[in-house]
Amino acid sequence: MPFRSLFRSLTLTLMGTSALFWITPQAVAQEAPTLLQRLEVEAESDDILVQDGYVAEQGRIGTKVDTPIVEIPQSISVVTQDQIEDQKPRTLNEALSYTAGANPNSFGFDSRYDAFYLRGFPAYYNGIFRDGLRQYNGPSAWFKTEPYGIEGLTVLKGPASSLYGVSGPGGIVNLVTKRPKDERFREIEFLGGTHDRYQTAFDLSGPANEEGTILYRLTGLGRLSGTELAGYPDDKFYLAPAITFQPDEDTKLTVLGEISRAVTGGTAFFYNPSYGQVSNIYNGDPAWNDFTGIQGRIGYEFEHRFNDVLTVRQNLRFNMVDADLEYSGHYPPDRTNPDVLARYWGHYKEDMKNFVVDNIAQFEFDTGPVSHVAVAGLDYGWSDYEAHNGISYISVDDIAAMPLAFSGGQSMHQAGIYLHDQMRWNDFTLFASGRYDWVESRSTDHQFKETDQSDRAFSGRLGLSYRTEWGIIPYANYSTSFSPNLGFVYDSATNERRVARPTKGEQVEVGVKYEIPGYNAVLGAAYFNIDQTDGVVYDGTFDSAGNQRQRQLDLNSRGLELEANASFDNGFGLIASYTHMRMKIERGAAGTEGNELSSTPNHILSLWGHYTFRDGPVAGLGLGAGVRYVGESYGDDLNSFKNEDRVFVDAALSYDFGANNPKLEGLMLQVNAKNLFDERKPICTAGNCYWDEGRSVFGSLRYRF
Repeated sequence: MPFRSLFRSLTLTLMGTSALFWITPQAVAQEAPTLLQRLEVEAESDDILVQDGYVAEQGRIGTKVDTPIVEIPQSISVVTQDQIEDQKPRTLNEALSYTAGANPNSFGFDSRYDAFYLRGFPAYYNGIFRDGLRQYNGPSAWFKTEPYGIEGLTVLKGPASSLYGVSGPGGIVNLVTKRPKDERFREIEFLGGTHDRYQTAFDLSGPANEEGTILYRLTGLGRLSGTELAGYPDDKFYLAPAITFQPDEDTKLTVLGEISRAVTGGTAFFYNPSYGQVSNIYNGDPAWNDFTGIQGRIGYEFEHRFNDVLTVRQNLRFNMVDADLEYSGHYPPDRTNPDVLARYWGHYKEDMKNFVVDNIAQFEFDTGPVSHVAVAGLDYGWSDYEAHNGISYISVDDIAAMPLAFSGGQSMHQAGIYLHDQMRWNDFTLFASGRYDWVESRSTDHQFKETDQSDRAFSGRLGLSYRTEWGIIPYANYSTSFSPNLGFVYDSATNERRVARPTKGEQVEVGVKYEIPGYNAVLGAAYFNIDQTDGVVYDGTFDSAGNQRQRQLDLNSRGLELEANASFDNGFGLIASYTHMRMKIERGAAGTEGNELSSTPNHILSLWGHYTFRDGPVAGLGLGAGVRYVGESYGDDLNSFKNEDRVFVDAALSYDFGANNPKLEGLMLQVNAKNLFDERKPICTAGNCYWDEGRSVFGSLRYRF
């Protein structure tokens, strides 16, 4: 493949750099052994997300100010740094696999995209935020998350537009970028496993000057890998620099960047010989199957505290994605003889750009017995994408030489003002948030016809929680969402292509959180009811470019979530979640109203446990195991057939060499298995059927110093 040599050279460069980092400190230690001290082994910075093991204690995602998570009157789940390290997710979808309310299981094996649902609603276009700033995806130019580059993620479930603006009714996922630490941290890691997967990574951080006013972090990764599909790679080169300047205790500026290039397979689909059926015939052509994505981001977070009352922040970021997709598929040219198949080849290019800036003023004051933390803000966002495509029924050479035709584009300008006040009186906490958004978009179809659209809406949230002396915190909230949609949809009545209308949502949620006294453990339960209008979903049909069409419909999501996170002093950590949900189509295509949305299971259950021996001859040995149950669901919106339930088992085995030998402190060997028992069944969404990914096993050797 054309890019393999480039990746190989970049990866070898990273390996050589990592080896240099490995050797240098040992040499220094030999020259000056008196400088050795106890190593810092925690990778997280605890800057905007404070965490302890599998439990998150404080974050900004629910309020835009540092707040204890258990006191926020809305369901929030957190995937911590320790969970990421123990489970070794390869994608954002895998990182969400043990989170209540999240469903990343609707499209089988497809590492091209992070396509997941929150409380039954798709969240992959407008539900992904990074460091509190929205991160739009285009139709195919999606910003791909590298789990090694984050120190945790938070999932705010239910409508969040009152603070964050454009987003969906199911909630948002906020990725927390690895940021500079104020203490020295060094890590290198080598990994290898199933399907010739080879990866090397490094993570370096600490003060850059003696005064400690400048901190830095540099995270890098290189990977060469195949997959279970022929001619479908999973290669990546990733580099993320970050620097913090803090001249005094009241002022801080952090600059965060990334540049990466990934090559995956362009086709993850298997031939469907008939409706609701999937074959073992892989649609991809190894000679034309590269999906190359180049992405970058640069931005900063600035904060200054004027006094005990006023703190101001400005967060800004620009990011871009250039996608070049080669894909192919099979079709029966003669319908009277469906066993004889021919092939087509497609080429699709798309550029996606985003800019967003958020200006925040935080006020802390009292009015009588009530203490306030109030936020006033103004943000602005701009996004733009443009796509070109071509399709050939002749040959690979034909599609490779074919000039691509313009297939559509859209630009969007969004501005919003918001107010938020969290009021505390005795053990009560009241949250009140309100926001007004103005959105202007211009869409251009493949015939260069332009359509202008103006949308504006108010979003709000009202929530109340009460902390009892036993650590039990009941809460309730009402919230709304507003989301103009990028791209085009097909009208259910006329079947004509048109600009998508905004999606709106409304939620009522009641729940309880329990912070177990004396333990690092939190339990949670939440009941929710969400009504959505003009939601965007795939309809199971394809346009002439091979892209699956989307339509808009009204949905109701109702369910119960149970969740537990704990890390105990004896070395045992636990993550458990259960979701019971019913996703009903209130308005949709003919024959679907009153049905359940396809590939939306009524039951999802997950359980993960990890134990590290602290004493004795096996000290340092870690054992982890997890089970994920995904219940039955319908394969199409007509509810004409069902997807079977499935059970996936994951496992981890690790050994910390430094537990019994101080000379090897910081050295860890780990083996992870995904889908250990090779459960592989069809999963159908909107009538299109995919295969689950089979078993994968990989080992890693990590050294921290």
